[in-house]
Amino acid sequence: MIEEIALSRGHEIVARIDVGTPFELNGAEIAIEFTTPVTAKDNILRAWAQGVPVVCGTTGWNVEELRDESLELREVESGKVIVKKSTQKTMLVWKSNFSVGVNIFFALNRQLAAAMAMQPQYTPSIVEIHHIHKLDKPSGTAKTLAEQIEKILPSLQGGDGGRLPISSIREGEVPGTHEVKWDSEEDTIIITHIAKGRRGFALGAVLAAEELV
Repeated sequence: MIEEIALSRGHEIVARIDVGTPFELNGAEIAIEFTTPVTAKDNILRAWAQGVPVVCGTTGWNVEELRDESLELREVESGKVIVKKSTQKTMLVWKSNFSVGVNIFFALNRQLAAAMAMQPQYTPSIVEIHHIHKLDKPSGTAKTLAEQIEKILPSLQGGDGGRLPISSIREGEVPGTHEVKWDSEEDTIIITHIAKGRRGFALGAVLAAEELV
């Protein structure tokens, strides 16, 4: 799907890396990485060894593992960027979700959390639903939503792993559903993002890659 979108936007695909194929990027200007939590770090390092920056959408691993004296890790809106200290060249853009709609949802989540700063009667929680093949739990998007709320309302930190309560459901072939609920004795406020497919994630990754080329 990433290839299809990239080609439709006038880009050339010079390499496709999968299990069992040589890691040769053939002079690519940028690599887009969507794999698994156990392979993402090595894939990024292999791309860097060939001088190729990476847009990565793999979740369930810690970007902090890539810290190095020659690199600088920067926090950006709903993601992280790694640059070379010597040249300031961006070598990695990582987000828990590249979907345009999800990033709008992130913005709404921050706005709602800010509005709740003066409403202590509300208690937040998060539910995420994904297909049965998804390896990480909770999803990276759910973690980002929780981190956004905690940053605005640090007193709410708690639950499993120091985060707000996150319920993870794995069923069928669900592309991804995320719900943020604020509950009180008087009423409940819910915001929800429902992905209808994976195209939105792929498009967002291609758009991010275009910003680096």
